[in-house]
Amino acid sequence: MITCLAWVKRGAAKAVPDKVALSKDELQNIIDEAKEKLREKEEAAKDAESGEGTSNEEAKSGGVRSRGDDDEDDVADLYDLAHYDSDEDVEGELMTGAGMAGVTYYASNKDDPYITLENPDNDSDEEEDFHIKTDDNLIVTGHVDEDFSALEISVYNEEEGSQYVHHDILLEAFPLAIEWLDFDPEDTSRPGNFIAAGTMEPHIDIWDLDLVDTLEPVASLGKRKKKKSKKKSINSEAGHSDAVLDLSWNHLVRNVLASASADHCVILWDLTQPKPVHFLRHYKDKVQSLQWHPYESQSILTGSFDKKAKVIDCRNPDSNVKSWKFDSEVERVLWNHFSPYNFLASTESGHVFCCDVRTDTPIFTLQAHDDAVSGLALSSQVPGCLVTASADETVKVWDIQDNQPSFVVSRDLQLGKILNASCCPDSPFVFCFGGEKQGLRTFDITESAPVRRKFESRQRLVPSKAVETSTNSTETEQCLHVPEVSVKEEKPEPMEEESAANAMAALNLSGNMDSGQSKKKKKKRRK
Repeated sequence: MITCLAWVKRGAAKAVPDKVALSKDELQNIIDEAKEKLREKEEAAKDAESGEGTSNEEAKSGGVRSRGDDDEDDVADLYDLAHYDSDEDVEGELMTGAGMAGVTYYASNKDDPYITLENPDNDSDEEEDFHIKTDDNLIVTGHVDEDFSALEISVYNEEEGSQYVHHDILLEAFPLAIEWLDFDPEDTSRPGNFIAAGTMEPHIDIWDLDLVDTLEPVASLGKRKKKKSKKKSINSEAGHSDAVLDLSWNHLVRNVLASASADHCVILWDLTQPKPVHFLRHYKDKVQSLQWHPYESQSILTGSFDKKAKVIDCRNPDSNVKSWKFDSEVERVLWNHFSPYNFLASTESGHVFCCDVRTDTPIFTLQAHDDAVSGLALSSQVPGCLVTASADETVKVWDIQDNQPSFVVSRDLQLGKILNASCCPDSPFVFCFGGEKQGLRTFDITESAPVRRKFESRQRLVPSKAVETSTNSTETEQCLHVPEVSVKEEKPEPMEEESAANAMAALNLSGNMDSGQSKKKKKKRRK
């Protein structure tokens, strides 16, 4: 199962990643810690399973030793299972039993005197795969297989059409959200290559993607259990009290990370400390999704289980809030980086709403799927190209140019329920998806003829960062009852920075608000 995913742009990763070299003592400490955790889990499972039935069986047995126990002892003596995990170094060990008498095995083919031929081709292939090319993208995924959880780092090369897992990072808990950032918490003078991971635990771990075989994060945000380790890990003093459901890094104020949690709260973190600098408690239920505005550093968009999307000005978050109420729980929220006024919100009922921050009702409502829309992604360079993914096991492509949505194509990727979707930052038509089965799927949507006809001739734009502007707003709510929409030059050019800046400078969320309503709500919160 792929629970979350994120792209890493080309050129961000080291050409030759570093490898962690552990001493025997450090390795032994790690093994001991793993055994202790496993023992605790097994004891907890036994305690949970124990009940009256188990007690009755024990009473009936009366502690009498069975013949089966004697047989197990005989097998253990025959195969010397008591020394099965022996770590003694041997050049060659004689195998006995099961028809293997007289056969000697070696830990490595290099130690075997009978193997004289080397295979340099395999070594060169492995070395080539370990190197990251300048035209390689990385894809980081949260991978879960039964009780095993990890971050898998895959290399994707569009020109070669290749994709493979480069390395992985073991996790202690079920991953729920990841966010790439190039801000180094330990050295702010240079860009880095890091991934922030939120799990079922209340803390957030930040991992160095340029470090292979790492076992410790470079920083941890929030409360976590103390572990015996010689390597120091930076830990913040406070944080969430429940699972971390989403993360968003502020590209304009690079030391700020926002996290959404099941504890009904959003926290803004200062990565240089690291510690929380502000708690946003505007929610009555779990906060499922959030995203910083691409051009306005102080504005953040959130979506929660209380059926609301909110835009918050973090300079004055207690009063500068505007909210929209939808038909069901919000699954994903997404700013339209080609239209700074607009954002998209998908819901559990299968709807996609497009809202303008200057108005109280959505521009359009799309009945996109028959089940929850858990994946929502816009093309990185082609305006109007929207891709939705759903628990109904389908992926759909839409054209929402000029706020006139139209259906383009639908496809079943055989992934089961699709949990996420994301567009490559360097290739406008390459999207990756993760679902309940079959692992990660990377897909070029122009393989579909309708997509090519619709978007190939459309001008491509590269969004650029605009200057920081001001936003003033007050909180209001509007329950949305909008009729659903009935679905009826390639040279890249940079988006004009001035036009985006002017649009955000003119943004005033309080234009149509009633200040009396805002004051009334403030008093209610103080109580």
